Amino acid sequence: MFVQLLVITFLVAAGTSTVAAMLFSRPVNKILGRLVSEQLAPIWRRYILFAIYVVGISGGVRVWDVERYVTPDKEGKLLTLNSDRWVIEIYKTIMGSLESVAWMLLIFFLFALLAYVVVRGFEMKHAGDEKGKKDQTPA
Repeated sequence: MFVQLLVITFLVAAGTSTVAAMLFSRPVNKILGRLVSEQLAPIWRRYILFAIYVVGISGGVRVWDVERYVTPDKEGKLLTLNSDRWVIEIYKTIMGSLESVAWMLLIFFLFALLAYVVVRGFEMKHAGDEKGKKDQTPA
């Protein structure tokens, strides 16, 4: 029963991560397209999607929690895996996966916002320098 729980939580976490990756694929593409070159954007996008899977699966499959079903408690009893516990474990898997992906994407978007501000500042400075050069040229 333990192996089944481990496999099913892995599949649920992978499915949840897939849905999250599909939902955020377009925003990540647009952000990376704006911040990095056309050659680097697909590579970074692939890495971000890989990170979504890794973080989502590791956050959803909580081996230390699932371990309770194979490790006896202080009284020597094993926790039984009944239908109610299955529902709870699946719910915890979905929520843990979503929570982990949400934190990862929050950090990504915060760094992307910071990078956007820096890039935009350089663009504005460069545009100001170009305008200043045009104003100084004699007609």
